[in-house]
Amino acid sequence: MKKLLLVALAAVAGLFVYRQIQADRAEQDLWTEATDAVPTGSGASV
Repeated sequence: MKKLLLVALAAVAGLFVYRQIQADRAEQDLWTEATDAVPTGSGASV
């Protein structure tokens, strides 16, 4: 019974870590998109 509880606890901890990594990656993507330099001279006339 203790082994099953330990495995379940490890699975929950793994899921928490995975979701935290995904959230951090999504936030980093937003920051990268918001702070990227705007390319100039693309040939489009204004």
